[in-house]
Amino acid sequence: MTGPTKRVLLALGSNLGDRSATLAGAVHDLAGLPGATLVAVSPVYESAAVKLDGVDNSAPRYLNAVLTIDYTGNPHALLDAVNAIEAEHGRVRAERWGDRTLDIDLIVFGQLSVDDDRLTLPHPRAAERDFVLAPWLDLDAKAAIPGRGLVRDLLAATDTTVRRVADAAAPAPAAVPGAWR
Repeated sequence: MTGPTKRVLLALGSNLGDRSATLAGAVHDLAGLPGATLVAVSPVYESAAVKLDGVDNSAPRYLNAVLTIDYTGNPHALLDAVNAIEAEHGRVRAERWGDRTLDIDLIVFGQLSVDDDRLTLPHPRAAERDFVLAPWLDLDAKAAIPGRGLVRDLLAATDTTVRRVADAAAPAPAAVPGAWR
């Protein structure tokens, strides 16, 4: 089922396996979803793992990126597709906020607000996560989280600990030329 096109921001993270290859593969898979048109992919950032109890510096570090797509489906269909892509990349849901090969979060879906047992939009913790805000700001200096404010102001209010990964460390995914700057 298709509907009006919505601009969607997705956040990707990986801290197990070949993190860079996993992110590149996920971008390729997301760009190929029915109803999706890839708009932009951020530079890659590295961050400490965040667990239920807070930052875990003993856990493997994450590579993170965000991407925007124009999407004609509904948010729950996109969530199902995202969960399938995570599983294809070896995601195992054994521990809440545990280490993972791939995590993909829906951050915003146009101006839509959703709060049900499967999905909350905008993402409830995105405004506090520098590993979402910093790469998003690279894509759009005027970005805002509906109901929360401008991304640049939200990022300034965090303890920014992420670091941008050197461009050479993040290969461009196949069939998405120039996606990684």
